[in-house]
Parts: sequence; structure tokens; C-alpha cells
Amino acid sequence: MQDIRSLISSNQPLQAPFVYDGLQAKLAAQAGFKAVYMTGFGTAAARGLPDVGLLSATDMIQAAEILCDAIDIPVVCDADTGYGNALNVQRTVRAYERAGVAAMHIEDQVWPKRCGFLQGKQVIPLHEMLAKVRAAVDAADNMLIITRTDALQPEGWNSVVDRVNRFIEAGADMIFVDGIRTATDLADYINKTQGLAKLYNGTLDLPGPGKEPSADKEPSADKEPSADKEPSATSDVKLIINPTSMMAMFSAMQRIFKNMLENNQTIPLTGTEFKDMTRTLGVAETLAIADRYAQMD
Repeated sequence: MQDIRSLISSNQPLQAPFVYDGLQAKLAAQAGFKAVYMTGFGTAAARGLPDVGLLSATDMIQAAEILCDAIDIPVVCDADTGYGNALNVQRTVRAYERAGVAAMHIEDQVWPKRCGFLQGKQVIPLHEMLAKVRAAVDAADNMLIITRTDALQPEGWNSVVDRVNRFIEAGADMIFVDGIRTATDLADYINKTQGLAKLYNGTLDLPGPGKEPSADKEPSADKEPSADKEPSATSDVKLIINPTSMMAMFSAMQRIFKNMLENNQTIPLTGTEFKDMTRTLGVAETLAIADRYAQMD
């Protein structure tokens, strides 16, 4: 497995799609992604729950173990607030690293937290978050520590900039400002945090040299990723996590179930889907191993 630190040192940002189960992780790796992102929103949704702090550290660690066992590319994980104080953060860091996680982010929201794009978020005092950051950095062996702030919505850019600079001073490897909704937000994120390695969560195009993001609008869940255009590395964005696949899958399943029930219709199948799934899951290779052991004297 390629080390995530070498991947983010590339001239282009590392792309990591949202995944929350082993099959999605395998499909992402099969498609050619060099990393995946374990989404807290999706991990909660997979259990039929909203992302409002209902999952425990144990829930998230178990989900991370599944992804890390399923694929041989780096897994970047949401670790919410670290699930407590600085001591809890250290325990979370060590558990994630034992699971095989390559990078994780902790955030400065109060607990119970809310999804980064929901209204009504609150953040803890800066000194409390700095204690968590230092604890995470001290506990990590080789895992990348990303520190997220949700201060943009409740406190504005001045607070955000102060916080992320202090996070880096405390030893964090990368910053993550969540709640970037518009092209203007994205441009501010890039311009106001120059010189800091950063993670971007969203689907807006990053501005290339000498240009601004294309439109000042909300990110579209239906937007198709561009195959022939890569984001610019000039913005210090080193890692992009992208929810497109998760939202598209939700929308597709919604339509399929509706058509199955109301119209007795589904999407056309080619007849190769089962074979494709078994190949992705490694059924033949797994059965071959079982047969080899069964034939031993």
C-alpha cells in the first residue's frame, strides 16, 4: 500500500470518494482511486440514522476495520470530535491506527455534533480543541492527523483562520474547514489559509491558476465528475473528499425502489451484474483457497 504522505505530496490533490461499506470501497479501488474516505454521514445513514452524534467510537472503529480489511489503498476516516476529551482522543487515534487507518480528522464541534452542512452547529473553546489536537498528534504513530473546524457558520472567517493556524502550530498535518457551500466560500478558504495543507469536502471545481471557481452556487449532488480536468495544486488543497457517489447512489436506489413497487419496473440489466459483483468481491479466489486447504492430507 502506498503511504498517504507520499500521495498527498503529489502535484495534484489526492481524490477520495465517500464510502461506508466494503463493497463501495472495493468498487472505488477497482475504479482506480488511490484512497477512499469513510464518511461519518454515510456510516450513520447505513444504520438508518442521521449524522447528529448518534454513533459511538466503537461503531466508527468497527466500520473503519471493515474498510481497511476490504482494500489495499489508504483509508481516510471521519472521527467526529474524538468521542470525548484529550484522553478519549488518544484512545480513538490508537484504535483507528490499529485498524489500519491512514488518516483521520477530528473536529471542534460540541458533542453531540451535527453534519458539517447542517445549521445550528456550535464549537468548543479553542483551548479545549488544542488539547485534543496535541493529544492526537502525540498518540499517532504514522497516521496523518487532520484537524477540522466547524467555526465558519457560527463564528465566521476570523475565528476559522485563528483556529486553523493554531491547529498547525499544535502539530496537525492538515486542516479541514467544513461547511464550504458556495464558490465564494471556496475561494475564501483557499485565499485565507494560504500556506496550510488543506482538505476540501465538496463538489465545486477548485480554481486553477488565475481563475475563480466557476459559479457562486450550492454544490450539486447530481454533478458528474469531470474525467478530463484535474483541480489545481496551487491552492494548497492536498486532499479532496467527494460525496458525489454517495448522493448519486441514494438517488438511484430511491428511483429503483419506487419503480419496482409502483410500475413493476427496474433499470435494464445486462445479465453480467452477478458475475461482476462476484468478481469484485473475489469469490473465485476465496473458493480456490478453501479448495486448496480441503485437498490437503
